Amino acid sequence: MAELRNDPASDWQRATCYLNGEWTALADAKVSVLDRGFIFGDGVYEVIAVDTVDGIRAPFHAHAHFARLQRSLDAVRIDNPLQVEQWLDLTAEVIERHLWPRQLVYVQITRGVAKRDHPFPAGVAPTVFVSTSPWPAIPSEQVEQGVAAVTHVDERWLHCDIKSTSLLGNVLMKQYAIDNAASETVMLRDGFLTEGSSTNISVIKDGVISTPPKSVQILPGITVDGIAHIAQQHGVHVDVRPITASELAIADEIWLCSSGREVLAIVSLDGAVVGSGKPGPMYRTMHEWFQQAKREDARNWVAQRRARSIETRASEGVT
Repeated sequence: MAELRNDPASDWQRATCYLNGEWTALADAKVSVLDRGFIFGDGVYEVIAVDTVDGIRAPFHAHAHFARLQRSLDAVRIDNPLQVEQWLDLTAEVIERHLWPRQLVYVQITRGVAKRDHPFPAGVAPTVFVSTSPWPAIPSEQVEQGVAAVTHVDERWLHCDIKSTSLLGNVLMKQYAIDNAASETVMLRDGFLTEGSSTNISVIKDGVISTPPKSVQILPGITVDGIAHIAQQHGVHVDVRPITASELAIADEIWLCSSGREVLAIVSLDGAVVGSGKPGPMYRTMHEWFQQAKREDARNWVAQRRARSIETRASEGVT
């Protein structure tokens, strides 16, 4: 386990990481300048939130993240170097190697190292990188008071459904939010809502949660799917449909969500008040439900890891 200080803001630099089958100090990890992830952004990634709830430190919806990773790999035609259980084992190990109660596990796979040329190289092993970093608590004022957002035309490519490392469009949109004293940029394409620069967006009106349908314009979010499932479990109607820009102006509530930000209420959009200007009643309820879902998922993770350990020991002839 890495020896970490009590300052998570600086501890990440002393973390360990997994790179191509080896554990090494993050500060010492190196990849070739000819790695296609560096040259072309030719790779995919996942970010998995880890929290400690009821004394259990566990990733949230890990299986769903690795299912999405597989879809991204299939889309860009990179062979998955590991099986799902191996990914879960690796996730558990990187978490255990670090003391932080809250972490963001980062997984990246690129097409590997080859002479710079656009076509896919033959016979090249993918580069596999896994690390983790401290995940600061979501500021209580954001939960209690909400956040501001701005809108912008969605100028990205038409394969946003792939969780690609090619994120320049998203970076520019996040910086646009920062430049306008906002927390997020809500993007619109041809007059319809797509998503945030690093979040999915939901619109609430008359007690109904509406989210845009999955398409090449939107990353299929693990958290937004989780929120939809939680809502339906509690009898709240979820409407998956195209959402017009004009609906944002009359929404009772607007939410953003992602692995790292969970779910937050947008209370100001382009300077105009959303709803009452405070996180609404449906948001407050959903926030509580979401925390409960994390507790249930953490218990499931422990049970799955225990079963995995028994299975592994049995296969090795250990009793």
